Amino acid sequence: MDVKSGEAAVEGTGSGGSTGLPQVYRPRNIRVVAYGLAVIIVVTMVVLAVMLPPDWRLQDRVGLVMMGLVGAGALHLLARPRLVAAEDGVTVVNGIRTHVLEWTEIIDVAMREGEPWPSVDLADGSTLAVMGIQSNDGDLALRNLEAFRTLLHEHGEADEPPR
Repeated sequence: MDVKSGEAAVEGTGSGGSTGLPQVYRPRNIRVVAYGLAVIIVVTMVVLAVMLPPDWRLQDRVGLVMMGLVGAGALHLLARPRLVAAEDGVTVVNGIRTHVLEWTEIIDVAMREGEPWPSVDLADGSTLAVMGIQSNDGDLALRNLEAFRTLLHEHGEADEPPR
């Protein structure tokens, strides 16, 4: 298996129990909801396209199915976030954007109370949301956050930037 740019193909989600790399952390609840809704939308549009009155043309029917597929694609963007911790770095996938970071670029990770997901403090003074761990997953989110924090401490944090 070829691992490049911190990205890895790993089955399942981070369990919080193992520190073997690569580790992939994905939100559970949003994926179930988003992909479940995507299936319902596509199936509904296909059924509608088949059951329409005969005076509807083929392009109308295809248009309905295409609208369902566009909706499913939008829902995929909600279910796509993940955090991949590999030997050579960390990959943060948030909806549309993907950020590839070196371990030393990350100072700390924290999920403040009431926040939907944690954020990492970067050595350049900026922060980055990590949507791959989401607070609505409850204990799974806390376990994954602690597991990632442990990996961060093991792989070396960056020094504080000069003030």
